Amino acid sequence: MVQVRCLLMACLVLISTGCLIGCSDNESNKDSLPPLPESKDLRLQSISTSLSSPVFMTAPANDTGRLFIVEQGGLIRIFDLTTSSLLATPFLNISGLLSTGGERGLLGMAFDPQYAANRQFYVFYTNLAGNIVIARYLRNLTEPNLAAPAGTSLLTVAHPNFSNHNGGMLAFGPDGCLYAGVGDGGGEGDPNNNGQTIGTRLGKILRIHPDTGGPCNNNNPFFVFGGEAQHVWSLGLRNPWRFSFDRVTDDLYIGDVGQGAREEINVSLAPNAGRALNYGWRLMEGFLCFNPSSNCNSGGLTLPVLDYPHLGGACSVTAGYVYRGAAIPALSGTYFYADFCAGFVRSFHYQNGQPTAQTAWPLLSPPGNFVTSFGEDAAGELYVMTQGGSLFKFIPN
Repeated sequence: MVQVRCLLMACLVLISTGCLIGCSDNESNKDSLPPLPESKDLRLQSISTSLSSPVFMTAPANDTGRLFIVEQGGLIRIFDLTTSSLLATPFLNISGLLSTGGERGLLGMAFDPQYAANRQFYVFYTNLAGNIVIARYLRNLTEPNLAAPAGTSLLTVAHPNFSNHNGGMLAFGPDGCLYAGVGDGGGEGDPNNNGQTIGTRLGKILRIHPDTGGPCNNNNPFFVFGGEAQHVWSLGLRNPWRFSFDRVTDDLYIGDVGQGAREEINVSLAPNAGRALNYGWRLMEGFLCFNPSSNCNSGGLTLPVLDYPHLGGACSVTAGYVYRGAAIPALSGTYFYADFCAGFVRSFHYQNGQPTAQTAWPLLSPPGNFVTSFGEDAAGELYVMTQGGSLFKFIPN
């Protein structure tokens, strides 16, 4: 089985899951990253240290009492905020449906905006054949902390050649459509050029009708091409492990994991954020030419708003959220992201097409590094989790 190579130190200490989010295929340079202004106005509050490879956290709209945590091995756990306890019985267990290890497993979930009424939520996983499945499940009719055990498969994306670069993010857009981030299919350098091939769902952001699994509202930009192109919303992505919509502006922020040199953040403005945009892979990696290695034509591409090099142990971007909570009003509109290997947490404010007020947050770097994902609760407060099993909340220092 193909495995991506992370930093030697990272691979020595990672659990058997390996390099979850698609680390560089080359070792990172150990020199320091360029320094940013630092702030110690935020720190981490430990929520749980008893999780098993948590890769995502979310909550239904208006549910301020619970956090739902996705574990890569196939469980969705509930943390009860009123009792500060992790419930022993999982909300959902689909471990028997999965291929796991490396970058495979249960990778994402999203609650329907009308979850309180229709009980519907969605999961993103790799099945026993290694293909990507997006499926709909229902909450138990009478027990709010349990899901019905059987789901409905909405969309399967063939992932035939490699085990890595599966993507994993699901999120509802402001239009009520379900968006999914799918990696380029793996292998070094996107050998099949999936990112630039409209007729495959690999290396894309997909826009899905949550009821049928088909293209949403026939408004997808490549619908007339038929076939797999009907679902494509954005292209030119290597491994969009995490993305998010700003709760206030509806702008789309994507973290695309790089190859051996650069990590990138893309921002696409509402309305129709990301529609028909080509983010450049494999022509470009961040702001650099990749294939060809020089004199690439960036015309027609949407370049990142920010990229950073593989220095100081950095290897793989973990995209986050624009803060829209109430606990720290001064940070409203600030976007947070991290690096999986280096463990740093950084932020910027997107303004006039530029990442302004870039800041490093040393007290938000979690113990053990290996930041798998950020989380956002129903109130818009932010969390971060590590592959070693910990979940933390951002709070004022």
